[in-house]
Amino acid sequence: MDDTNAARPHKPKPAAERILELWLFRSRWLMAPFYVGLVVALAALLYVFAMEAWHEFSHLGGMSPEQAILMVLSLIDLSLAGNLLLIVIFSGYENFVSKIDTGDDEDRPEWMGSVDFSGLKMKLIASIVAISAIALLRAFMRLTEGEAIADRTLAWLVGLHLTFVVSGVLMALMDWLGGRSKH
Repeated sequence: MDDTNAARPHKPKPAAERILELWLFRSRWLMAPFYVGLVVALAALLYVFAMEAWHEFSHLGGMSPEQAILMVLSLIDLSLAGNLLLIVIFSGYENFVSKIDTGDDEDRPEWMGSVDFSGLKMKLIASIVAISAIALLRAFMRLTEGEAIADRTLAWLVGLHLTFVVSGVLMALMDWLGGRSKH
């Protein structure tokens, strides 16, 4: 058994290198204002959700089934965007700044603290695909109501949705291949 590494004394780093590394490590806190800004964006999204719900519910009595479905899709779309923001805020902060200490709070989501950067990417792309699918479904619902939607607009919606789906599949494939190469 060769213990050449164990026999060598550990040479301390120069003071300048230790200070530089300390400041580099502490610079992660520069990301905290970004997450605070995303919390403000979440509050703004809540306001938009409330205004949309208020507007839509005020017309509830005269809605056709298709209009009710469109209303629900619109509210689901905003909800998914809010979920997306929450995932980015929590996992981004925990992955790049500091762990969130919630004590023994039983309401702590199970995925908090366990979503790494790869998992964050997959949750992001899944949310984007879902939001895109809802936008596409909303366009098709409007078509069934007789609303005119330009073919070019529909082509862009379908093309973007397929791009998001293919991107998600490729990202999952890259993560899977990356995980296999580590073994």
